[in-house]
Amino acid sequence: MAGRINEEDIATVRERSRIEDVVGGYVALRNAGGGSLKGLCPFHDEKTPSFQVTPSRGFYYCFGCGEGGDVITFLQRQQNLSFVEAIEVLADRAGIVLRVEDDGTPTQAPGLRKRILEANEAAQEFYTAQLDSPEAVEARRFLHGRQFDRANALQFSVGYAPRHGSALRQTLRAKGFEDDVLKAAGLIRDRGRDFFVGRVLWPIRDSAQAVLGFGARRIYDDDRMPAKYLNTPESPVYKKSHVLYGLDLARREIGRKSQAVIVEGYTDVMAAHLSGVRTAVASCGTAFGDDHARLLQRLMGTSTGLHGEVIFTFDGDLAGQAAALKVFKGDQNFVSQTYVAVEPSGLDPCDLRMEQGEAAVRELVARRVPLYRFVMSNIAKSYDLDRADGRLSAAREGAALVGAIRDQSLVGQYLRELAGILGMDVDDVRREAARIGRRVPAHEAHEPPPEDEPPRAVADPAWPSPDDPALRLERDTEKLMLQHPLTFDAGWNGVEERDFTHPGYQAVFRLILAVPFGDGWTDRLRAEAPNDLVRQLLVALLVEPLLREPDDGYSLAHTARLRLATVTRQIADVKSKLQRTDPLKEPASHRAQFAALTELEMQRKKLLAVGLG
Repeated sequence: MAGRINEEDIATVRERSRIEDVVGGYVALRNAGGGSLKGLCPFHDEKTPSFQVTPSRGFYYCFGCGEGGDVITFLQRQQNLSFVEAIEVLADRAGIVLRVEDDGTPTQAPGLRKRILEANEAAQEFYTAQLDSPEAVEARRFLHGRQFDRANALQFSVGYAPRHGSALRQTLRAKGFEDDVLKAAGLIRDRGRDFFVGRVLWPIRDSAQAVLGFGARRIYDDDRMPAKYLNTPESPVYKKSHVLYGLDLARREIGRKSQAVIVEGYTDVMAAHLSGVRTAVASCGTAFGDDHARLLQRLMGTSTGLHGEVIFTFDGDLAGQAAALKVFKGDQNFVSQTYVAVEPSGLDPCDLRMEQGEAAVRELVARRVPLYRFVMSNIAKSYDLDRADGRLSAAREGAALVGAIRDQSLVGQYLRELAGILGMDVDDVRREAARIGRRVPAHEAHEPPPEDEPPRAVADPAWPSPDDPALRLERDTEKLMLQHPLTFDAGWNGVEERDFTHPGYQAVFRLILAVPFGDGWTDRLRAEAPNDLVRQLLVALLVEPLLREPDDGYSLAHTARLRLATVTRQIADVKSKLQRTDPLKEPASHRAQFAALTELEMQRKKLLAVGLG
């Protein structure tokens, strides 16, 4: 039978552990009236607070998911602890020494968690003291190079791990810590060597200021560990997906301002806090995940997805864009309150503070933009928006991303935003979104055809379909050119290659321009055709019947309508560019585009008159 904690000690722990204080370390609680407190439930996702704490009775209960219990139960659920571990944590908080009855061997030694925390605290004191040692000159140089002085290092408890592989072990052994405790804490390796050697260290604390682990940075070129950053391995007290560096410093400000700023590294947290951004935190050796998001939401006390701000300082590179996309695809209640702050030159908060001062760091956060706009802007940057096909491709990718959002109330808003970024009509973007939504499901699209079904012929993209209504005008115009060339002037009524959108028709028109009109013209066209495909298309256009016998006026009207289609496409392109141009930031470009639009509109009116005549 395992060792059992004395029942009187358990009762004392319950009595001295105020449930509102313990729960308040994880959930932002507000007065609910009648002596009760309320907040967002930490055990399920919700928009409105249904989690209630009654201090007078020492109980909590969630009316949403039905979870309830006392302070011990809460800690068990919140930190995934056993009953004994929860008692030990609370006893440590209250300064109670527990008595263990029976001589059994528990799965985890009683008091191990407490000893790990004590060992971590002793290790932090050792590392901090080592920063002043003669050996730590490189560590001090590293901090000085990032404009952190001794006072800054003390404020954040920055330390140094000596290059001697057992310096920490020897020190802590002398203080009475056994190897099994040091191994469990992740302070030494299996063979007794210190886990951190020759590195700058930052202690990672919980909201109660207890040291859970460490983060370390490489500073020596001959470091045997190739990783730039090294963190404490998973332990009974350290779980990287549930901790944030700097949370002990930022927790109060996060709750007060309903804001959290997510930076990448330890020095970024230091730079942000020293610059006045005291809500900055960083994930520890892992990507920012859903558990981190839920933790911040609870600390901010957000009752809906529209209250509070989580601001990411992503880099503007591909890695930063990928990270933003991952967050966007997550919980949309979280996304709706998420922003991105990117420095134009790509500097992180630490480098920004060094080069431009502390005010620049505060300005970086102040210039934040909504996450969805950042993601959509990056989609737009990957396409040529001056081309109609580029805008259409961007709209399709953006619409597919928006279509994956679970909260349909946000879809319309995001589609309007996407249309504005791309310079497109919102109805066109909505149609793309609707078309994508009607696509065959993936599991159906990849099903093989029945064995008795013959393989389908694949259409050649260079061969235009004669039944395509979008290409009818181009086809009819070339039929007129080939069959009745004398109804055109010497310049083919001003028609240019760009007036044809299909590669097949473009190839035929180039051939028409290349072969001068005269005796045996059609025979020479066939002889000069660059390939069989163009030759076959040429023949098809020569023999297809016309709707009527043409004259000069008929051909002129045809070519006017063809050129009108080109001008209409150009107008759409200029309007799109004009919509994307800020007249205050780019006045010259805005004026030039407006002038071009005016000229195109005049051409359109003239061609329209001819085409209708």
